[in-house]
Amino acid sequence: MDAVAKGARRPRSAIGGRLEPLAEVVVSLHRGRSLDVIREVRTIRSHWNGLVRPEAFATAALFAETIDLFCEADLAMPEIYALLTAAVAAVAGSEAPAALVPRFQLRLLHALGLAPADDACVRCGGAFDQHGAWLDLEAGGLGCERCYGVRGDAHALSADDVANFRALGAERGTGAALHGTVRVTRAADDLITWHLGRRPKSRALMHELS
Repeated sequence: MDAVAKGARRPRSAIGGRLEPLAEVVVSLHRGRSLDVIREVRTIRSHWNGLVRPEAFATAALFAETIDLFCEADLAMPEIYALLTAAVAAVAGSEAPAALVPRFQLRLLHALGLAPADDACVRCGGAFDQHGAWLDLEAGGLGCERCYGVRGDAHALSADDVANFRALGAERGTGAALHGTVRVTRAADDLITWHLGRRPKSRALMHELS
C-alpha cells in the first residue's frame, strides 16, 4: 500500500508517532491519483509486549515474510489473514516461538491449496505401513516404502512422523499438533523452499536467535 499522511502533526515524543510492527490496525484512506491519503489509523490489537523478544520477533517476521512471498499485494485473502493474526498471537505468548514454525508452514500450504497429499502414496495410491513414508517434493506428496524405500533417507518419515505431519496440518480441534518432530520440521521447511524457489531471508535470523 502506498499512502501519505498529509498535514499530520509532528509528534512531541520520539516514540509517540510510531506504528508497532505486526499490529492490527484500521486505516481510513482517501483515494488519490498516485498516492492514497491516510485520514485515520486506529490500533485494534497489538502483541508488542510479547514480540519484543528477539526470537519471537524474528519468528513473527518469518511468518509475515513467507505470506508476503506467497500472496499478491492487492488480493484479499481473509483465511490467510486470520492464519497470520492467530500465528502472531501464538508466537507472542510462546516460550519457544521457533517451535511453532512447522505448524504455521503446513497450515499455510493447506490454506493456499498447496499442501502435499498425505493420506496415501502419491505414486501408487497404496496405504502407508509401519515403515512410514517418504516426502516427494516434485510429486507433491508422501510415498510408500514400495515406491520410495530405495531412494535413501533425505526425506524419510517414520510412522510417528507421518502422524505428526498430518496433525500439524490439521485444523484446530481435529487432533492438531503444535510442534513438529525433527524430520517433519525439516520436511515442512523444504516444502516452503520448494514452492518459493528460495528460502525467506528472515529464516536465517530466526535460526540464529533460536
